[in-house]
Amino acid sequence: MTHKILALAITAYLGVGMLGYSMAIGDERGFVPIFNNTLDGWDGNPAYWKADDCTIIGETTEDGPPLENNQFLIWRHGEVDDFALRFSYRMFSGNSGMQYRSFENPEEWGRWVIGGYQADFDAAERYSGSLFGERYRVMLAWRGQKTVIGAGLQPQEVGRVGDNDELGALINKNDWNDYEIIVRGYRIIHKINGHVMIDAEDQDQEMRRRSGLLAIQLHKGPPMKVQVRDIRLKRLPMEDKKKIVFVAGAGSHGYMAHAHGAACVMLANMINENVPGTHAVVYLGGYPKDPTAFDNADTVVVLSDGAAGHPFHAHLDTLEKLIQRGTGIVMLHYAVEALKGRPGGLLTDAIGGYFETWYSVNPFWTAQFNAFPDHPIARGLQPFAIEDEWYYHMRFPSDMKGVTPILTAIPPDETRMVDEHCRSGTAAVKANMGQPEHMSWAYVRPDGGRGFGFTGGHWHYNWANDNFRKVVLNAITWVAGLEVPENGVPSRSPTCEELNENQDTPRPNDYDEAKVRQLLEQWKQESGGS
Repeated sequence: MTHKILALAITAYLGVGMLGYSMAIGDERGFVPIFNNTLDGWDGNPAYWKADDCTIIGETTEDGPPLENNQFLIWRHGEVDDFALRFSYRMFSGNSGMQYRSFENPEEWGRWVIGGYQADFDAAERYSGSLFGERYRVMLAWRGQKTVIGAGLQPQEVGRVGDNDELGALINKNDWNDYEIIVRGYRIIHKINGHVMIDAEDQDQEMRRRSGLLAIQLHKGPPMKVQVRDIRLKRLPMEDKKKIVFVAGAGSHGYMAHAHGAACVMLANMINENVPGTHAVVYLGGYPKDPTAFDNADTVVVLSDGAAGHPFHAHLDTLEKLIQRGTGIVMLHYAVEALKGRPGGLLTDAIGGYFETWYSVNPFWTAQFNAFPDHPIARGLQPFAIEDEWYYHMRFPSDMKGVTPILTAIPPDETRMVDEHCRSGTAAVKANMGQPEHMSWAYVRPDGGRGFGFTGGHWHYNWANDNFRKVVLNAITWVAGLEVPENGVPSRSPTCEELNENQDTPRPNDYDEAKVRQLLEQWKQESGGS
């Protein structure tokens, strides 16, 4: 950033008032506790951390093991992006801080060591309220400062929020203090006892961070003790990005099958890399333990088991609230299945249809997709054929209002003629012999909210097929309310080695990787070698 550009940025920054970031003292709307009086969800060295009397306590002693590095108690139920965090702290000795949007490097730094933005607090009250970069640049704002952090520059003081000593006098030494951290975009504000301590804007496009871990610091050096309680998190809308939350169910069908976590991580990375204006995050292992997971989500993508094993089966009220507020919903493979009644009704409200047992079927077959509708999700698609567990004969509304089929093919007759079972050979399916069926569809709700259903995705390696992958990336982009490029969302086809990453189950000895490599080479040739 040139000095002229920095000057313009500072001028613009100073012209932005505090009103967009103010919160009335005592207004707890949207704040959710993330500490439940145990260390469930918090990860730290048990030699130093404990929960007692509704309080997190971190302590080092003369007799205890010494700290070689600053260590942290890390919140593992989610990461934070745009948020407000409130908590109370009390220091008896030493210094500490609350990390946010932070990162790990366990191979180099060791366990329980992280770096990133830190809201400082200490017993001597020298640093309390300041913004520090732990293992991450320098002191970014001393108490009392308003700063702009530019590329390759020391933070520039562009104004004051108060006098350092006068602000320090507002902090209760050796007693409880209320801390608030407000982070929206790259604007950061720290408050203690209702008073603004720093106000910073991070304009270093290479170094700044939009999301990461939350953690409490325990400082190396002389014995120290820190107490933290009443930790409440509020997600703030990401005004310049569409937030896409992936929910990955646990693996359930063995290696390379229903590899929910591996697929969600891969798709989220592709969205972040190839779709400007998005911020995709992944929750692994089923319904998130983070109570704020969906609070600022624009779109929710679920790849998981279905029916009673669906992540939302025990959280139907949450699903209903997401639909009512217009959140985009994407269900992939088994996640399109719900039990009849309210679950199936809500899935229909969310995405326009669902897999209903004793009505829909789930055979393995090779679907040939020859034609596509004039719809943004179909942009860039070429005719393709691929074998998968393609569910079909979904329970759609009788008038198909709001539903646009995206992938349609005629299943082989033998897939209809199997013995009758809750997921195969039903009378309704047999009566539809030789007719086209829809394996993927888009939905526009009456209020304008968007949904998408996709029944493929049993075999993880199918994500290496350019058309298979493109239709889902296009759909997520469209459901999020973003423009799908003319030729569809671009993405690089994953290699065989990359497909093997993040699998839920160990690789079996009889895994036929040669078959997968052959398929990948075939698809590469069909797509012109891209």
